[in-house]
Amino acid sequence: MNENPKNYDSDAQNMIRDSDVYELLLEIPAGKVSTYGDLAKALGKPLASREIGRILGRNPNPIKVPCHRVVMSDGTVGGYFYGGNRKKELLEKEGISFSHETVNNFKAS
Repeated sequence: MNENPKNYDSDAQNMIRDSDVYELLLEIPAGKVSTYGDLAKALGKPLASREIGRILGRNPNPIKVPCHRVVMSDGTVGGYFYGGNRKKELLEKEGISFSHETVNNFKAS
């Protein structure tokens, strides 16, 4: 008899795959940003924004797969493997402007 009430099969079905997140990142054009929450919603897991952040932290190629284009829900930069200042520099090179560390004209969805 299985004494463990945890259903591992359903857990596996609820997991977000890194590759799914990376594919979404490739759809964010230069000069645009998305949020961790928006990515979670797009994957059908609206409460998984922290998991999205953890997956982005594991991104093996953060320039080619542009995780720097993902910001926090309030428009602030958020984390980045190479540091927040580098993330902001990359976004500015793509035409994103900031005011008080927040993306200008940022509208959360």
